[in-house]
Amino acid sequence: MKKVYPDAASALADVVKDGQTIAVGGFGLCGIPEVLIAALRDSGVQNLTAISNNAGVDGFGLGQLLTTRQIKKMIASYVGENKEFERQYLAGELALEFTPQGTLAEKLRAGGSGIPAFFTKTGVGTIVADGKEIREFDGEQYVMERSLVADVSLVKAWKADPSGNLIYHKTARNFNPNVAMAGKITIVEVEELVGLGELEPDSIHTPGIFVHRIVVNANPEKRIEQRTIRAK
Repeated sequence: MKKVYPDAASALADVVKDGQTIAVGGFGLCGIPEVLIAALRDSGVQNLTAISNNAGVDGFGLGQLLTTRQIKKMIASYVGENKEFERQYLAGELALEFTPQGTLAEKLRAGGSGIPAFFTKTGVGTIVADGKEIREFDGEQYVMERSLVADVSLVKAWKADPSGNLIYHKTARNFNPNVAMAGKITIVEVEELVGLGELEPDSIHTPGIFVHRIVVNANPEKRIEQRTIRAK
C-alpha cells in the first residue's frame, strides 16, 4: 500500500467531506500540521467538528478554518489566543465542548485503543461533569468520559519511513501520537522521509499501522505564538 502522496491537497482529496470530525495534532502552534490545515481550508469542506488542544491563532493554524467558517464545533482545552474564535463563540455561531487537557489527551488515546469510555476524578463537582455519569470507587467520586474517534486525523511528525513509522521532534510530539491513534484515517505531514530500515526501531514513537497517508513539508514555517526575547 503506497502511503506517500505528492502534496497535501492530493492526500486529502478523496478523504475529507462535509460534516466530518477532524482531529488535529499540536500544542499552541508547536507541532501543528501546517500544510495539511491549509489544504483542509482550501478543500472548502464545511460543518466540521474539530478536536484539538487549542484553536490556533487568528489567521494561522486552525484559526484559518475559523476565518472561513468551516468549523461548526470545537472540542478543545484552550482557546484564548484566537479573537475570531471568541467572537464566534460569544455570538452563538460556534459550539464549544471544553475538556480538561489531560482528559482530552486520554479521550484520544482511549479512542485509538478501542476503549469506549473511562472514569476520571478530573472535573467532578464542576460544569465539566454536567450530564455525565458519576460513579464512586473506593470512596471517591469519578466522572465517566467518552473516548474520541475522528473521521480524519491530521498529524505533524519529524521523520517517517514509507511504511508510516513516525518520530516526533522533542516538544512537537505533544498531542500528535494520540491524535494519530484516534483517526479512522490518519494523514501525516513530515519534514523528512527516510528509507525503510533507516529508523531505529526503539526510537519510533508511532508505528506505521496507525498511518494511512504521508506528505512531506521540508520547510514548515513553525510560527511562534508569543515571541518573548531578553533585552540586550
